[in-house]
Amino acid sequence: MPRIHFHQQLADLKDRLLAMAALAQQAVEAAVDAYVNSDLELCQYVRENETAINLAQREVDEMAYDLLAKEQPMAVDLRFILAVIKINADLERIGDQAVGIASRTSELLAENRPKLPADIPRMGALAGKMIRTAILALLDGDAQIAESVIAMDDEIDDLNRDSQAALVQCIQKSPESAAHALLAIMISRSLERISDHATNIATDVIFWVRGADLRHQLSLAEAE
Repeated sequence: MPRIHFHQQLADLKDRLLAMAALAQQAVEAAVDAYVNSDLELCQYVRENETAINLAQREVDEMAYDLLAKEQPMAVDLRFILAVIKINADLERIGDQAVGIASRTSELLAENRPKLPADIPRMGALAGKMIRTAILALLDGDAQIAESVIAMDDEIDDLNRDSQAALVQCIQKSPESAAHALLAIMISRSLERISDHATNIATDVIFWVRGADLRHQLSLAEAE
């Protein structure tokens, strides 16, 4: 009976983490929509949503640490709880990046922004896809799905580099657009960081399922 109760607690922890993930995903999608559609109300929604994300993070951490302390889990159960703690932190940071996008979009909308050479819609769509796929990998405990998230990261890195280069060129050619271009650079960088967090979530799912820690391997590959 005690083990049945423990596994029910693990299921409850997973459900709570998935709810947290849904909040973070909604924040990113709303922030990108706010930029694409010039929607100040969506910007405000993202900022208000941060409170719910922070509260959810605390609740998930408390549940996870309580299980570690009281149940002393082993093997795959221990890996799952450790993965939850790391994934929870990445989801909270995704929420922070979404707030940053919303805040910078609000600044852009405060003036008549020029047309900027940054493919924010495409980057936002890809970042959203990475988050959704990482959440699916978590839901199903599927390492192969998680690997597909890691494979997407290079594309958004390339898009970020292209956007940054185009925006710097825009500043050089039209200094009067510098303030707007710098805001777009920060939004592009936030989307790239969101993709990094989605990749982290995917590697944590692989760690949970297979017992393989890929984070240092990915860092080495990026450095080469």
